[in-house]
Amino acid sequence: MNQTRPKRPVEEAPLLGARILVIESRFHEEIADELVAGALARLESARVRIEPIAVPGALEIPIAAAIVLEAAANAGTPFAGLVALGCVIRGETPHFDIVARESARALMDLAMARRIALGNGILTVENEAQAWARARRTEGDRGGRAASAALALVRIARARAAG
Repeated sequence: MNQTRPKRPVEEAPLLGARILVIESRFHEEIADELVAGALARLESARVRIEPIAVPGALEIPIAAAIVLEAAANAGTPFAGLVALGCVIRGETPHFDIVARESARALMDLAMARRIALGNGILTVENEAQAWARARRTEGDRGGRAASAALALVRIARARAAG
């Protein structure tokens, strides 16, 4: 049987005209800065239009996304994708579990309901050292990877819409 496997996603031609919403949690500011730098580098290389928004914490990301996505759709200027960035570090209480689970769930629900490309770059880690290892562009570059995930999904959506 000759089955072909899909090829790995690759960086392709720029996505001219695509609007990407980038929402970052500022709770861990220095880590957020590194995540954003990684995401912006990837998005700028794809030559998309970027709209950045900052919110206090990870739980506010899905709410802000819903507000901004709806307003843009109502104005006839929809976004092609969303990149969510932030960091949740485990503490001594179960609050970590609630924030990590609910922010991810709400983002996935929003992305599925709106059929919007999502790159989820909200780190959920045990400590600050793990956060930095994942955030640094020279190491994990999770901000860049989240942007790449959103771009890959935008490319899929455009390809399917084109026929």
